[in-house]
Amino acid sequence: MIRVSAVVAESDFHLVLTFTNNEKRRFDMRPYLNLPVFQPLKNPSFFSLAFVDYGTVVWPGAIDIAPEMLYDLSVEQATVST
Repeated sequence: MIRVSAVVAESDFHLVLTFTNNEKRRFDMRPYLNLPVFQPLKNPSFFSLAFVDYGTVVWPGAIDIAPEMLYDLSVEQATVST
């Protein structure tokens, strides 16, 4: 099972995710912010508290989201070669 290994919360309610297969993907949280469990994330300061625990993205207060959903509904990020 692919799990999240790193997360960066962006100011536009997107998550930049690194998965255990080394893929970097971007997930848009905006469509989910009106769901009761995710409403606290509408506060940008709270949204920015995202961190990785047990292989997925979590926030204080036991808010989390399934890693499978994050992977399946995210968009692959282009890698830049230097």
